[in-house]
Amino acid sequence: MGLEVVVDEIKAKGDREAAGIKAAAEAQAKEIVNEANLRANEIRLAAEKDADIQADRIMIREVASANLVVKRDFLNAQKELLDKVYTSAAEEIANLPADVHAKAVRELLKESAKQIKAGVVFTNARDEKSAKEALSSLKTLSGFTFGGITDIAGGVVVQSADGQLTLDFSYQTFMGEVWEASLKDASEILFG
Repeated sequence: MGLEVVVDEIKAKGDREAAGIKAAAEAQAKEIVNEANLRANEIRLAAEKDADIQADRIMIREVASANLVVKRDFLNAQKELLDKVYTSAAEEIANLPADVHAKAVRELLKESAKQIKAGVVFTNARDEKSAKEALSSLKTLSGFTFGGITDIAGGVVVQSADGQLTLDFSYQTFMGEVWEASLKDASEILFG
């Protein structure tokens, strides 16, 4: 057995040990890669889940925002329509025949005399003549005088002689009261 045999044996032994180290290293590298792949997959799944949650939140927020815009626009449209109805009703009342306004002024002055004994009467320009006629012809209104023109659509405003009490029997006041009392019913009729 010569030196060559010993060298071959050492070389073979070295090759076996190198192969063992290489196999162990490859196994360890494979394990590290598998663990890295598992971890990467976990991170990817977590990121996808987080992205889904964020997308859902954004969708919910956007849908809620869109619903608010639609509701606001719908309510604005309803309000606009109700305002038109109110204005139209006021115009219809203002355009009633003169004798209807004259009768209303007369009746409102009678009602005023039931609540105060003496006072000053104010009307719009259209109803001035009717008020003056009623004041001169009705005995129950003997303590009342015509005070002038005021900015109302119709009806009367009567102030007590001492200035302590004002009766607002203007059309606007009556319409406002009726409107407030009937707004819910009007909305149901118009918008079901």
